[in-house]
Amino acid sequence: MPVPEIVHRLVDRFEEDRKTYRSSTYKEEWIRQDFIDPLFEALGWRWWGPKGFTTPFCAVDLREGGVFLYCMRSPEGRDFWGRGVFREIVVPERIVFAMSFADAGGNVVPATHYGMSPEWPLETLLTVAFEEAAGKTRATLRYEGVPPGADRDGTRQGWSESLERLGEYLAKA
Repeated sequence: MPVPEIVHRLVDRFEEDRKTYRSSTYKEEWIRQDFIDPLFEALGWRWWGPKGFTTPFCAVDLREGGVFLYCMRSPEGRDFWGRGVFREIVVPERIVFAMSFADAGGNVVPATHYGMSPEWPLETLLTVAFEEAAGKTRATLRYEGVPPGADRDGTRQGWSESLERLGEYLAKA
């Protein structure tokens, strides 16, 4: 499926206005309204989740203190719900949010609800940092609180596959 034209326009506009977005006078709600909300809407979260997973539901309130709730559906049809709370949004440098497993109502549940280790905390912290590199924007993810072992390996694989899917989706333009 080709990337909607709006995505191209939004990315071009973001690149053209990078200095404005970096200025301290540009309010974070403006970048959300002008760029992030339309981009997420245009992409439809088709790229979210490991390979083979779909995202039948995702609601995002992108502001400090805002919550997002999502459902990833495995190829076998099992739903995995999660929620996040945005802790810090520093446009265009970083987004920090607390991540938790959840039920369909958005209530936090332990990882064991989904068959994961009881070592997994109720909340982990994810920081996505953005930096300009060679004329492009590089995103770096730092996930804190994920226990070592199979759960950490699975988390790393899931995020890697999600980002690969995003790249593949955007490359189809």
